[in-house]
Amino acid sequence: MELSPEWVVGFTDGEGNFNVEIQRSPSVKIGFQVIPEFRVVQHKRDIDILHGLKKFFGFGRVCRDRDERWEYRVKRFEQLREIARFFGEHSLKTKKRIDARKFADVLRLMDEGRHLTEPGLNEIAKLAASMNTGSRPRLRALLEGDEDRVQSCMKVQE
Repeated sequence: MELSPEWVVGFTDGEGNFNVEIQRSPSVKIGFQVIPEFRVVQHKRDIDILHGLKKFFGFGRVCRDRDERWEYRVKRFEQLREIARFFGEHSLKTKKRIDARKFADVLRLMDEGRHLTEPGLNEIAKLAASMNTGSRPRLRALLEGDEDRVQSCMKVQE
């Protein structure tokens, strides 16, 4: 299946997701790890589309999400840079364009090592909390410094 850049942009506008998670990680100095990812989820009947995206970009994984849903997922940092570069050159048309820009900003901050400092982590958390629906209770608790809420939200998310 051959996909054009224009088709990938349109499909991602409808079905793609730029996501940034921040998880507690006692193995890192600051105590939290930033995990960016790009995903496209489809019912198994449309798994060929996901394989088409993998072929188009030349990387990523197609794997089961849950039940009848499968996903194309990119988590490797250098590959995420390529995703961000692509959507920087081929702009999305919906409000998802804003999430793609914020996602690229998070990657840039990580490139600069800012995710390893408290001010940088807070900056990334603010960007992440404002992405997608903007309803991210765990990130909001982190930003507000409410350690008890961060812990309770972590238990729900884990």
